[in-house]
Amino acid sequence: MPHRFDPTILREYDIRGIVGQTLSAADAQAIGRAYAVALGEAGGRRVAVGYDGRLTSPELEAALVDGLAMEAADVVRIGRGPTPMLYYAAATLGVDGGVMVTGSHNPPDHNGFKFVFQGKSFYGASIQRLGETASRLEAPQRIRGRVEEQGIRNEYVARLARDYHGDRPLTVAWDPGNGATGEVVRQLTARLPGKHLLLNERIDGTFPAHHPDPTIPENLKQLQEAVGRADCDLGIAFDGDGDRIGVVDSQGRILWGDQLMVVLARDVLRRHPGAPVLADVKASQVLFDEIARMGGRPVMAVTGHSLIKAKLAEMGAPLAGEMSGHIFFADGYYGFDDAVYVAVRLLDILSRSRQSLAEMHDQLPAVVNTPEMRFDCPESRKFEVVREVRERLRQSGAEMTDIDGVRVRTSDGWWLLRASNTQAVLVARAESATAEGLARLKRELGAELAASGVQLPDA
Repeated sequence: MPHRFDPTILREYDIRGIVGQTLSAADAQAIGRAYAVALGEAGGRRVAVGYDGRLTSPELEAALVDGLAMEAADVVRIGRGPTPMLYYAAATLGVDGGVMVTGSHNPPDHNGFKFVFQGKSFYGASIQRLGETASRLEAPQRIRGRVEEQGIRNEYVARLARDYHGDRPLTVAWDPGNGATGEVVRQLTARLPGKHLLLNERIDGTFPAHHPDPTIPENLKQLQEAVGRADCDLGIAFDGDGDRIGVVDSQGRILWGDQLMVVLARDVLRRHPGAPVLADVKASQVLFDEIARMGGRPVMAVTGHSLIKAKLAEMGAPLAGEMSGHIFFADGYYGFDDAVYVAVRLLDILSRSRQSLAEMHDQLPAVVNTPEMRFDCPESRKFEVVREVRERLRQSGAEMTDIDGVRVRTSDGWWLLRASNTQAVLVARAESATAEGLARLKRELGAELAASGVQLPDA
């Protein structure tokens, strides 16, 4: 019973497609079978499975479970919830792996799968091998695996709440964006002191209020208005499956992932002086400088939540984060990206501090930067363009880091160019202390791209 996937759905960090076009229940069943084969070959058998709030997730979850059982895997179905709840199940239920049915922050007609494999990230070549395994599947095992249901939401929420030790109550607005964190946030806030205003906490796979992606400012407007209207200390938002966080302060200003990391790292480094703290290459230089100033060891890492999670485990770092809002706590937690847990740790810090989040925000060094600029470049060309730019820079003696594309430092600041691992696009960003410096950096970046036949979009 060989199966072939649409080649576009096997991504670097997960599997993602458009349901009814590139992704189907038959694909979900084949993914289950192929994953069970891989796990069995590694000596594992028991798998936790969860799903998010998308309209197509229950059907895909059922087909996935069927496929796992067909290859003699024993399945623990944990039900609907955020992706980190599945990660929590994989870490605590004595299973050998985990699969989450989720479309993350993508449009409502998209869906996909994220994986844990024997306690580690599962990405890159491992995902490609699922496709190879599916292409040579034969008749299923005669003995089906056992399937059981085990709700863990109450236990998960209790674990989240356990790390709040605050001294003063806060007023907080929360926006799950009708995504998979809604029920968890409702239960969690009932356990926390203070006043909590919940927006869009009802799970609805059509996302009627706004798109569930907190990295897009437009999606935070409702939260910003609620913070101002209710005189909140801060507002917290999540993406569709709860592994990325967005934060606004009492003035409605957005704290991006790298700015939030400064606040979190300060607290973590008090307990782990000299420890490495990881951030991806898109992060502000302010973060790396602040980590060093606070006595930590800043480590610039390759972008990608699976990659940075693996690097955190390899280095034994207590904290890591990305511009995109994926933040990983190994200090007192499990090392995976759990946005609701990050929210608890942030509230704990603020409730013990004499400073508000807005005051902490004000103390960050002032810089001007571009947003993340993403522009189309053919799949066959994107990595070659980065290679060409890198070689020209190397020949000119530029100061640069090339762990993930090229990040170039000049007297004006820095600029970054990298190829996306998941789309046919190039990604760029620049940062300076002044608007004039930023303009010069963008001209330098634009000139390098032009030399390779690519035009930098306005930003």
